[in-house]
Amino acid sequence: MNAAALPILSIMLAIPMVAAIACLFARAETARLLALFATLLNLVLGVWLWVSYDPAGAQWQFVENEQLFGPIGWKLGIDGISLMLIMLSVFLMPICIGASWRAIQSRVGEYMAAFLLMETLMIGVFAAQDLLLFYIFFEAGLIPMYLIIGIWGGAERIYASYKFFLYTLLGSVVMLIAMLWMIQTAGTADIPTLLNTDFPVEAQKWLWLAFFASFAVKMPMWPVHTWLPDAHVQAPTAGSVILAGVLLKMGGYGFLRFSLPMFPEASADFIPLVFGLSMIAVVYTSLVALVQNDMKKLIAYSSVAHMAIVTVGLFTFNQQGIEGAIIVMLSHGLVSGALFLCVGVIYDRLHTREINRYGGLSINMPKYALLFMFFTMASVGLPGTSGFVGEFLSLAGAYKVSTWATLIATTGIILGAGYMLYLYRRIAFGEQKNADAAAMPDIDGREIWLLAPIAAAVLWMGVYPESFLGPIRRDVATIVERIERAAPAGDSKLKANDPTTAKYRVRGHGEEKNKAEGSQH
Repeated sequence: MNAAALPILSIMLAIPMVAAIACLFARAETARLLALFATLLNLVLGVWLWVSYDPAGAQWQFVENEQLFGPIGWKLGIDGISLMLIMLSVFLMPICIGASWRAIQSRVGEYMAAFLLMETLMIGVFAAQDLLLFYIFFEAGLIPMYLIIGIWGGAERIYASYKFFLYTLLGSVVMLIAMLWMIQTAGTADIPTLLNTDFPVEAQKWLWLAFFASFAVKMPMWPVHTWLPDAHVQAPTAGSVILAGVLLKMGGYGFLRFSLPMFPEASADFIPLVFGLSMIAVVYTSLVALVQNDMKKLIAYSSVAHMAIVTVGLFTFNQQGIEGAIIVMLSHGLVSGALFLCVGVIYDRLHTREINRYGGLSINMPKYALLFMFFTMASVGLPGTSGFVGEFLSLAGAYKVSTWATLIATTGIILGAGYMLYLYRRIAFGEQKNADAAAMPDIDGREIWLLAPIAAAVLWMGVYPESFLGPIRRDVATIVERIERAAPAGDSKLKANDPTTAKYRVRGHGEEKNKAEGSQH
């Protein structure tokens, strides 16, 4: 049976929601099994969705459209970009449940329910085709993460949860006002229709800033990033995985789905702002990461630096840069999630995140040291891993627009190698000063099963990225075709029709169409 014949997106939204309700009334062990079963079932449906998706078919597939009440409609559908982010969500969720199997012992039913609700809302964000429905999913995602940090977090969990909630909520209030104006002006809340609506250029600037206020906090961009280290440090391991793995990607998705195609002229005008903030973020947060003694905080700051490369790639206005930004988002979701899991593995044994308390773990935990090394290399962007593909494409696209922005963003890779290798040396190598750390057992079967699938996915994306670029290529070309009228002139002095580089250039939909028409004449 073809997935298109079923309301598969609604089913994928309903399964974790029903399981979440059941978990509230179940005993601890039953709640764990229910959550694992529901997330694995959604993973299977996600794979089926991917297999059934036709990159050469309609732009929007698996479309569902039912009117609910007032201006809000139950409109769901996905393109290739949404598909990849939904797959990232359903892939990480069973791993998060497995990571919480032993670590969470209090109020297990409510904890599992919060994660299952989070899965429903994440899928809803990437599948919504109604503007107000998107907003509901986007904002409601704050609630379960707020509870996860505030109830099951560390000693400063209340402060971190309030800071997370207030930062992300305040920016989104302005976005809601902009959305209501857009609906009133265009006469519809249908996202595919709005994507082809030309709003007045003067209004675009205000609308862009309203959306930017929300998405910049969600990414997060400098200087509104300060909530992220606190949230990561206080969140339980699985909370950090899903926060870094998926929730941060909602900001990048928002720029792709709304800011660029709906406000192309304003996006072009604000390129200096985006590039400027991104360049500061790459250098500043990398230097801050270099001096951290808390493993989670170090990885949190590295997330800000990596997401800065995403924003640079998104605002290049060309195929390579935007495709690279999406791959960086997917790669960062996997690699940062795996790094937080690696921190969780040793935290569960020694109950400290201080780097100085460890050392020489490659002696007594060789399997752990090997996996940690692999994910460290992927974070640095080693060729053959997912990190290299995305960063190379993003920076290649950025070079066409701004050589200076590319130069400074590239230093993020160098600084990233510095703080990640420095972290690894202090954790895995050196003298075993702490007897407790030297006595820790190596990772067990459950922990290997958590990390091995992510390692396989990172390697797959690095060795054969076409599996991930194929579904998004046409959708990125559609965005580029929409925004190219506002594309800025670059300073790289690359010749547009240079025959020596023609075969390396990626053509958009419009160029292929013109070439085909020319050959017919």
